[in-house]
Amino acid sequence: MRRLFPLPADPPTGPSPWEDREWALDELADLYAYPESPAGPGRPAGAWLRANMVSSLDGAAHHDGRSQPLSSAADMRIFGVLRGLADAVVVGAETVRREGYRPARAREAFAARRAALGRPPVPAIAVVSASLDLDFSLPLFTEPLVPTLVVTGAQAPAERVAAARAAGAEVVLAGEGRRVEPARVVAALAERGLTRLLSEGGPKLLGQFAAAGVLDELCLSLAPMVAAGDAERIVNGPTLMEPERFALSSVLEDAGFLFTSYRRKRQYGDNQP
Repeated sequence: MRRLFPLPADPPTGPSPWEDREWALDELADLYAYPESPAGPGRPAGAWLRANMVSSLDGAAHHDGRSQPLSSAADMRIFGVLRGLADAVVVGAETVRREGYRPARAREAFAARRAALGRPPVPAIAVVSASLDLDFSLPLFTEPLVPTLVVTGAQAPAERVAAARAAGAEVVLAGEGRRVEPARVVAALAERGLTRLLSEGGPKLLGQFAAAGVLDELCLSLAPMVAAGDAERIVNGPTLMEPERFALSSVLEDAGFLFTSYRRKRQYGDNQP
């Protein structure tokens, strides 16, 4: 893996990130660290919503219904780092069903970093679902190290809310009716002290976050593959009144895969952590 951007201002004194080599997890964690004090009008204090997605060269967000065929060992390494830094992984119910989500695993590499921040050993998985059409007997709900969160509206089906709680999940309300309001998802999680947020999709949920103006950062892995077919784009939602401008933060390359990070310019400018 080598770093393509940003370019060095001065010659490196240690291992060069611009040479092709295996990066230590601590190096990747430093590169992908969350901003210390993100701020913005109308945003929960300290909250930062980052998305992590993979795409083929022709824009497919998945192949045959799953993202794994577009992934690589380096992509999964970065995936693990981003999870290791997050307070909560926010994911849509369809993606949970399609990708077979399981509880997050504790990793020794991030134990000290998380403990220093007063965080539990793993991020909570926060599943966003208006209908709560979920299988609450799965390990995601019955065997997590920290309780799985189910984010839904105040008028979600009462029997499904009861089923979620009976399985050990915590129900978080983020909408007055049955519909989940994307901006309130961020606010409701931040109120619980979960400010470093990571969304792994799916495309419809990211489309809702983008339309609500609460997507702060996009980590996009570009796979050197062509998938064709009719797969969704990584963000699939209502058309924005104006395209949202993001600024390039970093680019890594490994075996032809590009691992990029873009941060939203509006409100935040080009500030780096």
